[in-house]
Amino acid sequence: MAEESREPLLEKIYHENCPGCKQEQINELNRGIPFKEFLYIWIVVLCAALPISSLFPFLYFMIRDFHIAKNVQDIGYYAGYVGSAYMVGRALTSVFWGVVADRYGRKPVIIIGTVSAVVFNTLFGLSTSFWMAISTRFLLGFCNGLLGPIKAYAIEVCREEYHSLALSLVSTSWGIGLIIGPAVGGFLAQPAEKFPSIVSKNSLFGRFPYFLPCLCISLFALVVSIACYWIPETLHNHKDKVQGRHSSFDSLEASLNGCDLKASIEETKVKEPTSNGNLFMNWPLMSSIIVYCVFSLHDMAYTEIFSLWAVSDKQFGGLSFSSQEVGVVLAISGFCLMTFQLCLYPRVEKLFGPIMVSRIAAIFSIPLLSSYPFIALLSGLSLTVVINIASALKNVLSVTIITGLFLLQNNAVPQHQRGAANGISMTGMSLFKAMGPAGGGALFAWSQKRQTASFLPGDQMVFFMLNVIEFIGIILTFKPFLTTHNT
Repeated sequence: MAEESREPLLEKIYHENCPGCKQEQINELNRGIPFKEFLYIWIVVLCAALPISSLFPFLYFMIRDFHIAKNVQDIGYYAGYVGSAYMVGRALTSVFWGVVADRYGRKPVIIIGTVSAVVFNTLFGLSTSFWMAISTRFLLGFCNGLLGPIKAYAIEVCREEYHSLALSLVSTSWGIGLIIGPAVGGFLAQPAEKFPSIVSKNSLFGRFPYFLPCLCISLFALVVSIACYWIPETLHNHKDKVQGRHSSFDSLEASLNGCDLKASIEETKVKEPTSNGNLFMNWPLMSSIIVYCVFSLHDMAYTEIFSLWAVSDKQFGGLSFSSQEVGVVLAISGFCLMTFQLCLYPRVEKLFGPIMVSRIAAIFSIPLLSSYPFIALLSGLSLTVVINIASALKNVLSVTIITGLFLLQNNAVPQHQRGAANGISMTGMSLFKAMGPAGGGALFAWSQKRQTASFLPGDQMVFFMLNVIEFIGIILTFKPFLTTHNT
């Protein structure tokens, strides 16, 4: 009798013809890692990330070719505007795409986002003026609502024990896209100058020197768009789709098997995310989003500044790299990032927790960034080795921070609010990232003109300001500001 009383008295209810219920059944039956679904996550996130930063290695030369800057030191200002246009467009529609994903499904939003990447990224590569470049980048961001729904999707296609791995996969693919994108841009931009024996100056790629990297990324996005036709939907389409339904069954089962009913219900209330009402009143969600926005501002400013700094002349404190050399550095960083995130991050997160991992990574980033102006004093092999190590470490630390914050955000809300919650996160992040390139470009241009200043001359000021933002982010990771739903 004792054994019979321990058997579940209530079974989880799955609705027929509901894609969300179907996916939950699959998760219950298949206890292993869902490799096929994780592959979808990987390629979709990569498709979303590649166009964002692929322009940075050649943006300096593109602005120069537009002949809009009056002198070389002013190029950074205009580069910042083009870099910010994407984020401004995405900030305006991220909540909208999140709501659409919650109402109509993750799949339609993902397909629209990948198709828009094909169209507008291709047009950006064909830009012949400063305003055309800004317009196409703005529209690319405006129609791209991929990242929010794909984070919700990552949580929903796997069992709870694989949530950290799923979101680590999102941030890894995102981070690699933000690194490989510039690598592609650095390798393939201006092919007529780099490969004159293969590409003629009178050919299509000669007349549009920045079209080839954009075309390659757009072709990849086209393949992803076609593949997304087979991506499974995870959203529930029935009325009683409130997250926590299953945990309520679990609580009732426990109480009927001899546990105190009141205590069980109270425990369930504590464990469930407190976001059944207004998302803006959910402080665990909003605090994690704010911290995420601060670190995103830092990361976007760093991404642009690194490429501008690397290609700028030695006399201005740069490295005098070509766009191809920048591409090599970023490709190596991408490989190191992928290795760490897939092999080590889930174990580290399980050991320390997402908040502590993010905090430690941010603390280590400060002395690392402080060393960058002194790296510029090196040359030859020593410069190549040191800048590759520094770049790899910086990108690993940055993506580690973001992964931890992804986990906090998605654990703070139930499924039926994840799309909207991630939409709010994307809106805030996009606004902050829009300030990143514009502010970073202006700061970089200003620092180029103060090489003989007595306080933080030249690029020392740039990396000092990046560290100020990083330090603010670290402070915000402590209580009482950053909390979780069960604290």
